[in-house]
Amino acid sequence: MTHREMTWKTRDGLDIFGEVWEPEVISPKAVVCLVHGLGEHSSRYAHVAQALGRDGFVLYAADVRGHGRSGGPRGHAPSVTALMDDVDLLLEHAKADFPGLPLFLYGHSNGATFVLYHALTRHPQVKGVIATSAGLHSALEEQKIKLALVKVLGGLVPRIAIPTGLDPKTISRDEKVVQTYTNDPLVHDKGTLGFAKIMMFEVHPWILAHAGEFQLPLLLMHGKKDALTFPSSSIEVADALDENQCTLVLWENGYHELHNEPEKEEVFKTLTLWMNARLNEGQG
Repeated sequence: MTHREMTWKTRDGLDIFGEVWEPEVISPKAVVCLVHGLGEHSSRYAHVAQALGRDGFVLYAADVRGHGRSGGPRGHAPSVTALMDDVDLLLEHAKADFPGLPLFLYGHSNGATFVLYHALTRHPQVKGVIATSAGLHSALEEQKIKLALVKVLGGLVPRIAIPTGLDPKTISRDEKVVQTYTNDPLVHDKGTLGFAKIMMFEVHPWILAHAGEFQLPLLLMHGKKDALTFPSSSIEVADALDENQCTLVLWENGYHELHNEPEKEEVFKTLTLWMNARLNEGQG
């Protein structure tokens, strides 16, 4: 597998760090464009790239603005428009680097929320959307004081950062994953008041209200024991859609990062089987 890094500019001038993993032995069949979760970065998905590459998929990823090696205040975004423009650029760069190959849009956690909103509002030319551990309902909803601060102050002092309150032990049952996450210098626990207001009071309720309008094939996966983003997030979206369009997979013992759980190989198999089925639709 080959790996290369790149950078590009957002439409408002930030430097974005991108990277791509491409299988060497198997001719690529499609490109999976990844949007990672809050506080993390794309390099944490190198093992996901290896798993997808074994079946001929390229993984194309970028650090979200305010994360990892990308520019911008940590955990901040000025608007939902800027975030969706960034996803547009990710898809555009992947298409330019791999012309003629089909694209999939894959988001985890906060990134899952991004790709759901993007698919509903921007209607990208992709073969399907994968959303794992979407954060439409989360532990943050139970932090009433923090929510009140976000609602009042998010528009007044949007760049003030507050701790996300994420407990690393909730991400995986694998203690090595938790330890590596805790010691990762590119991981942060920051979210600004403005970013939180955008997500909690604009993006999340809008997706839930418009989920039934989803037009692309959709794979939703969630761990039943996810204490960070609740499985009701994925269930509620799936309930709004026809089962022929939306596939919902709930993992009985799964924590937040399904791709880092003991059963991750089954997760990867489920993902690749679903994508292969979308590629084969209409053939033969």
